[in-house]
Amino acid sequence: MSIQSVDRALTILSLFSSRCPVLGVTDISRAVGLSKGTVHGLIRTLVRQGFLQQDGPTRKYRLGLKIYELGMILAGTLEINQKATGPVNQMVKSTQLVGRVAIWDGDSVVITSQVHPRPRAVISHQFGPRVHAYCSALGKAVLAFLEPRQLEDYLKRTSLVAFTSTTVTRKDLLRSDLETARRQGFAIDREEAVQGVGCIGAPVFHYDGQVAGSISLSGAMPRVLGDKLAGLAEEVIRTAAEISRYLGYLPPFADTLAGLRPAGI
Repeated sequence: MSIQSVDRALTILSLFSSRCPVLGVTDISRAVGLSKGTVHGLIRTLVRQGFLQQDGPTRKYRLGLKIYELGMILAGTLEINQKATGPVNQMVKSTQLVGRVAIWDGDSVVITSQVHPRPRAVISHQFGPRVHAYCSALGKAVLAFLEPRQLEDYLKRTSLVAFTSTTVTRKDLLRSDLETARRQGFAIDREEAVQGVGCIGAPVFHYDGQVAGSISLSGAMPRVLGDKLAGLAEEVIRTAAEISRYLGYLPPFADTLAGLRPAGI
């Protein structure tokens, strides 16, 4: 049983995004189909509790610091983040590329940790925190190791929209890409999500063999998918396998790591 006021308040919070960080009462009222009076009451409560804050000059609203505080608590207490911190930091240190950790959630991946090398790498676009699975190495690394029925269900309900000229929008080609990822143990994003950015991702597994999430290395295309691809792929797989071991599982392809060679690149 849902409590109507709580449900409405959560719906209002869900309207805010990186593309729409500021909303007025009229905007919110139209989006949720409630009167301005009702929306005002809900907003006052959310502001009082710190979940929203009002912008002085515009009188519109944005997410409050309480959201950030809770997000930091969640990120710090996620088991995958706790287990991945040391290995991913070492991976970033040795490659001087950006490292990310992500978990599978509702047909997409949510980036839960991001590590930059020092000096900080410059990437043309800020990822996430929620990333489409079909066009990201983080997402494809998860999709490739889902149960076949889970993957088919995902493909049936997902429209493959192009974000760049290299985004895969044909499901037969995506299936082929995922089969290659499954065979090699890693997935590749050939600037499919962001122009100029390449990425290598590998899955992380729970103790029961189910995919817990994924990790990745990303940077400028020539650095990631150039002549160092094989070495970087081994680094990502090795790091993902280490995190999986910390979670209680050893991926079967880790034993054949020494013989790994990218196929079809």
